[in-house]
This record gives sequence, structure tokens and C-alpha cells, in this order.
Amino acid sequence: MENRVKREVRRKSKASGIKKWWSRLKTAPVAYHAVLICISLVGVILLSSIMMHIITRHGTHRTVPDFMGVKIAEAQQIAKTSKLEIIINDSLFVPAYEGGVVLDQLPKGGVEVKAGRKVYVTINSFKEKMVKVPYVAGRSLRQAKNMLEVAGLGIEKLVYEEDIATNYVLGEYVGAQQITDKSNVEIEMGSGVILKVGVQPENNTTIVPKAIGQSLQAAKSRLWEHGLNIGKVNFDEGINLLNQKNARVYRQSLVHNSTTRLGTSVELWLTLDAEVVEKSSAASDKAASELEEARLEAEEAKRDSLEQVQIEEQELKSFQQSDNQTANVVETEEDEFFQ
Repeated sequence: MENRVKREVRRKSKASGIKKWWSRLKTAPVAYHAVLICISLVGVILLSSIMMHIITRHGTHRTVPDFMGVKIAEAQQIAKTSKLEIIINDSLFVPAYEGGVVLDQLPKGGVEVKAGRKVYVTINSFKEKMVKVPYVAGRSLRQAKNMLEVAGLGIEKLVYEEDIATNYVLGEYVGAQQITDKSNVEIEMGSGVILKVGVQPENNTTIVPKAIGQSLQAAKSRLWEHGLNIGKVNFDEGINLLNQKNARVYRQSLVHNSTTRLGTSVELWLTLDAEVVEKSSAASDKAASELEEARLEAEEAKRDSLEQVQIEEQELKSFQQSDNQTANVVETEEDEFFQ
């Protein structure tokens, strides 16, 4: 009891001392405001530290589970237990896997993250989505290609037929079935249709575009736009349905910037090795530049040849006119002589 009384007396004495010190400090404005500023700064620093601790969830790190091969419902339960959130951002249809199974995730399993972090996953669809085939006949090849791509489809084959309009779509087919403006045909997303396209016999060539460095879909789109078919697609070891979107073309059977007939097939090779793609791209650009120079030289030589022919024709025409004039003069002189 006595100790408690002594502690209370000391506390009151200390509080009284602080109060007197504070009162004396107020009589010195400069020192008083300096102390207030220091106290305010300390308060701001402490408050910021507390807020950062709350916002960053310091000390609440979680290890992301490996959801690969796990059904989405089960994965969501596991994520909830780990205080994580699963977001489905894509789906693929891979027949080898069960529907609803997680095929890919980001961040990957084993990565340390903060509680509440979102984990984005790609799941396997239960079946491939079906889409309606748009009617594209009567349009240019470029317009038709764009319409098909917007619908999630592609071109199975370009079949060229003689017509007055080059690269004008004459007909559209799914297998043997012709598509009309009244058709209501659905096929699996990613499938292709057959297009019959017109071509003038004297205008049946195209310049091969550069596919190297492009994804498979982008490469296909470029080749179709230039009136070319897709030949065999070759994938390097390690490429599968999940990482195929990251693969890039590093080789094409027809050289970029070369000339070929419309409807020719171009074979493609893809890899995940960025260095291989970069080297191939540089080599392709060099070869394309050489082809362009050769083409320009050939066109210039042809132009010079045509100009020379025109000059010779003009000279021949002038000579014939001069010869005719001479003949007319001779005839006139003979007529005058006999008269």
C-alpha cells in the first residue's frame, strides 16, 4: 500500500514537472514551434509506418499452391484456405484433359505472395465453342478474312478460279456445303472455311510477306491476306497447346519478298527460342532487301527496254513518213512532166 502511494506521488510530481516545462516552453515561441514541428514529424512517420504495415499486409505472405491439373471448384477452395483469390481469365479446349481442369496459372505454384493476391488461371473447356459462319462471298479477300477472324474462324484453303476480278471471293464452303446469305451453319471456333477466289490469268502473282517473328495466328493472317495458303506447320520440341501462343515463326518455306503464284502453300516452323527467331528475322530482312534490289533493277531494265522499243518504233514511223513524202513528191513531178 505504501509503495502504491509513493508511485502515485512520483507520477503526479512527474506530470506536474512536464506541465511546468511545457508552460515555460510556451514563453519561448521559437523553441515552442520547433518542438511542435518535431512532434508532428514523428507523428506523421509513425502513422505512415502503421498504414504501410496494414496496406502491404507485412508478415502475411502466402505460398501459391500448384493448381495445375486440379478442377476449378477444388482450386477455388484451396485458394480460399490460403487467403488467395482465383480469377479465370482464359479457357482452352484440350481433348486430352478433363473439362474444368486448370491448365495454366499466374503466379506459378510455389511463388511467395501477399494474402489476398489474385491468381489468374486458364481452364480446360468442357467442349469447343461453336460459332456461326459469317457469309463473306461477294467481298474482297481482305474483307472476308477480317470477317472470319472476328468470328473466331480462319481459312482452311484458298482455291483460285479464273475471273475478271482478282482476289474477289466467288464462293464460300464448309466441306462440300456452300454457304449462302441464308445459311445458319455453326462450326467449332478456330476452324476454317474454303474460299473460292477469282484471279485474272495475267495478274496471278503475289509478293510473299514476312511471317518470321510472328505468332502462328498472325503469320496465317498475313499469308491469307496476300492470297497464300498455309502448308505444314512444324513445332519445335517443347511446344504444346498451352505455350503455343508464345511460339514464334523462325522459318518459312518461301522467302520473304519473293514472288510466287496466288494460292501457293507456305510451310512454317515455330520455336520458343527468342534468340533463334531474332537471328532468322535479321537473315530474312537481308534476303528480302536483296530481292527488292534485284526486282527494282529488273523493272528498270524492263522500263529501259520498253523506252528503247518506243524510240525505235518512233524512228521507224518517222522514216516511213519521210519515205512516203518522198514518194509523193516523185509522183507529183512525174505527173507534171507527162502533162
